[in-house]
Amino acid sequence: MSKGKKYAEVAKLVDRSKLYDTDEAVSLVKKTAVAKFDETVEAHIRLGVDGRHADQQVRGAVVLPHGTGKTVRVLVFAKGAKADEAQAAGADYVGAEDLIPRIQNEGWFEFDVVVATPDMMGVVGRLGRVLGPKGLMPNPKAGTVTMDVTKAVNDIKAGKIEYRLDKSNIIHVPVGKASFTEEQLKDNFNALMGAIIKAKPAAAKGQYLRSITIAATMGPGIKVNGAKLV
Repeated sequence: MSKGKKYAEVAKLVDRSKLYDTDEAVSLVKKTAVAKFDETVEAHIRLGVDGRHADQQVRGAVVLPHGTGKTVRVLVFAKGAKADEAQAAGADYVGAEDLIPRIQNEGWFEFDVVVATPDMMGVVGRLGRVLGPKGLMPNPKAGTVTMDVTKAVNDIKAGKIEYRLDKSNIIHVPVGKASFTEEQLKDNFNALMGAIIKAKPAAAKGQYLRSITIAATMGPGIKVNGAKLV
């Protein structure tokens, strides 16, 4: 598949054999974002762990200081006073059992994050088969199973993102938009890396940060020097 002329031009700016300092990498990622839309800047972090072992799982959440640049739609599963609280906090959708058929049978997925109070997890569990593969299952580690729905909704709206390993032990997360300033992207990237370094499992042996790459949606990957982050 041809990547096109634009890609070929910006790819020349990147030295594939070089590990860039965060400042240089961020400056470069903005230069390589030449699409007609506001590209998302993503970080791809390969870790020296084996996610198949429970004691080497890396999963959590972090609030990016400048958000993701995307409007996040939040669905809250709650009842009674907690449902009212979620609505007051600015949740986009609030419901209980009534939402099950809508999601299961009608394929309704007009939300980006799901929050649930602990007492609703029995209900939400019935949606595991459809929410799980989309990475939408609420999880206590990510702060999305909680009685404090106000804090959960506020954090998510403020730019909280969840990170977790994929099958090849890589974390893929957005750290902002190409339109962000270099400072904003740097702050977000550093907040993310700080959280991932802190989340290092005790069972992880050897080099923890194997490789770090940042890239705009349509741009080439830029390798970041992880040794300077630890």
